[in-house]
Amino acid sequence: MTTTRYFIAKLALAFGISRKQRRMAEAASESHLLREAEQILGQRVWKNVEGIEELGIEYWNLRRLAGEREKLLAEYSESESVLAEAHDQRAELLGSNTGGQEEFEERRRTLHSELELLARQRDGIVARAREIRRVYDGLKAKLDVLREEQVSEAAVVDTTRSRMEQLRADFDDLKQQRDQIARQIDEGTHEIEGVEKALEEARKTHREEAAEAFQVIGEANRRMSTIKARMGLIDTEMQQLYGEIGRHVSRNVSLSAQCRDAVREHRPMVGVMEALRKSITLNHRLAGL
Repeated sequence: MTTTRYFIAKLALAFGISRKQRRMAEAASESHLLREAEQILGQRVWKNVEGIEELGIEYWNLRRLAGEREKLLAEYSESESVLAEAHDQRAELLGSNTGGQEEFEERRRTLHSELELLARQRDGIVARAREIRRVYDGLKAKLDVLREEQVSEAAVVDTTRSRMEQLRADFDDLKQQRDQIARQIDEGTHEIEGVEKALEEARKTHREEAAEAFQVIGEANRRMSTIKARMGLIDTEMQQLYGEIGRHVSRNVSLSAQCRDAVREHRPMVGVMEALRKSITLNHRLAGL
């Protein structure tokens, strides 16, 4: 949505031609593109924002997560080598896999996919709870200041306390959801362990002489699955931090020299993001939002 198109649509609106649903759909699509652009920009420039105080928590958390991810990648590569060697040994001994083993492996993959989805849901709940806690702490600070200043605004105090009670209720609800998902993850983990045991038994039954190779494969697969799950959690958290960084530097590029320096090599992308934000605003105006 350019300025010219906005004025044309505004003129059409004056004559009763309303396309509210279209404007809302365009704004939603552009908002999705903007969030993706913020994550991409943050991923490209996060190493440049160490000196920006407002992004200190995001930067140092990313430094920590990046280090953990590198270690996990090294562990994963090592496990891959062990797994490849064990598979070669198994191929020599068995020649082929059995149908029963394939069913166990398929069930294991399904369970891991379900656990990764549950982990993402848990991360989303934790993120929402964190935001509620921040709002709650802000309201608590507000009451403390009013009390120190001896401001007698009973309506404001009552409204604030009522809001804090609602936030506490919302927080407790999220905690229950998190606990429920944690139980589901535990159940899934136990089921995976059962599948792993069953798979190991099937391998031992198929060829007793291949027991050692099968054990190595099982251990490597478990280790790699665990690493992948941990990396999935780390990637999710890193994407959130990338988005925060990309959002901050792109919004403040005209106000902060540090932000300008951080995105110096990506100014065209920042320009596109500014155009997207402007377009979203214009579409919202035309939709009456």
